[in-house]
Amino acid sequence: MQHVTSLSFLLLAYSNYLSHANKVVPCGETTATPALLKHLAKRQVDYILGDNPLGMSYMVGYGPRYPRRIHHRASSLPSVAVHPARIGCKAGSRYFFSPNPNPNVLVGAVVGGPTNNTDSFPDSRPFFQQSEPTTYINAPLVGLLAFFSGH
Repeated sequence: MQHVTSLSFLLLAYSNYLSHANKVVPCGETTATPALLKHLAKRQVDYILGDNPLGMSYMVGYGPRYPRRIHHRASSLPSVAVHPARIGCKAGSRYFFSPNPNPNVLVGAVVGGPTNNTDSFPDSRPFFQQSEPTTYINAPLVGLLAFFSGH
């Protein structure tokens, strides 16, 4: 999702520039209009939120089907209320490798997404490239969601 969210944000920014400049971009037999670029960005947001072959949202806590075993230490360890004793750095392995869903749902976090070119998602903590939420995935998505919530 890193490239998807970043490029979609750029598409949206460029579509706004083209709108203000009253321009389009000819590209072979296609003309990239501001509306087309916004549509492409919106399709990517829709994919992230569940309009994809798996019918799952890659945003934790959004929709009926979303990642439950994300690669995130605080989300995968029990809360202090349930487990008040300290959990050392190397003592978290039993939680990391547990097949159970994370006890703390990191609502709103977007994970790495499906494996390349297959639209499959392992939903397993060790597959960090697919299951880890990162700032470079989530930050551009915030801009996209802010725009589309108002349009």
